[in-house]
Amino acid sequence: MAKTSPAEFIRQVQTETKKVTWPTRRETVMTAVMVVIMATLLGVFFFTVDSGFDAIVKLLLSLAA
Repeated sequence: MAKTSPAEFIRQVQTETKKVTWPTRRETVMTAVMVVIMATLLGVFFFTVDSGFDAIVKLLLSLAA
């Protein structure tokens, strides 16, 4: 495997960076908003499920006592 010089490596990185399609500001904001919405929905969902399991466990423990 041939070794690449540091200068050649930097040129290759610059060439590859120019090929990247960067998202627009609007796309970035929309993606961030969707992430916040999904994280909130998942947080509410798991809070609800956890609260339900907590109630079931407390009920079962109260029956055992």
